[in-house]
Amino acid sequence: MMLKKPVSQFLCSAIVVTAFGFMAASAHAQDLLETVKSNGVLRIGLEGTYPPFDYRNASGELEGFDVDVAKALAGRLGVKPQFIPTEWSGILAGLQAGKFDVIVNQVTITPQRKQALDFSQPYTFSAAQLIQRADDKRQFNSLNEFVGDKKLGVTLGTNYDQMARAVSGINVQTYPGAPEKLRDLAAGRIDATLDDRLMLPYIIKTSNLPLRTGAVLKGGEQEMGIPFRKGNPEFEKAINDALSAMKQDGTLKKISMHWFGTDVTQPVAQ
Repeated sequence: MMLKKPVSQFLCSAIVVTAFGFMAASAHAQDLLETVKSNGVLRIGLEGTYPPFDYRNASGELEGFDVDVAKALAGRLGVKPQFIPTEWSGILAGLQAGKFDVIVNQVTITPQRKQALDFSQPYTFSAAQLIQRADDKRQFNSLNEFVGDKKLGVTLGTNYDQMARAVSGINVQTYPGAPEKLRDLAAGRIDATLDDRLMLPYIIKTSNLPLRTGAVLKGGEQEMGIPFRKGNPEFEKAINDALSAMKQDGTLKKISMHWFGTDVTQPVAQ
């Protein structure tokens, strides 16, 4: 004969089972560091079309400043780097969706992005700068000059896109990446582009496009870090420890000097 349990006993049993369920889920949840170590691979999102930070050379291999930084970082973690090229317009969403573990692609640290993602300490310091055609005698000195009929090209979803759109009435043309907007600029379809000042000398030297550097914009200073999904404190510590060690032993400076001839991994002197 089956004895019926009081309702209170059933409720108590349900609470205990639920509590054990939460404990099991918590025990199962892994910090990203454990996952990366277990897989032996650090999955790295980047554009692959953003020289001199990350791009394909004549042999089709990825190279650049961020590629070298990512390789050194993976080495410090004791794992192999796996690069996953992704258009900038979808790269942050790809990180949140778990398509890669980190992004090493000059991601500017902003309050808005920090609401959705965690960041490493800054490893690159730069500023926003305009690019113009070499034969354009005009000198643009502020974004306000693109209110009206003048067109400013930006890469969709970048910090420079957001910076431009903060100006009321500005005439912005968006592009998936740097190559497209630079070709349009050279062809005269837009009047200038806005981008990272660190990439400009390299682009102008190697693109064979008739371009020149424009004004560095006041208030456009940027700090770039490595974003990853929230809730991974062990991974965050490991990334920051690795970057600190790379600064202290000169690894970051050596990489920077190779690509830029100056140390861009230190804050710009005011």
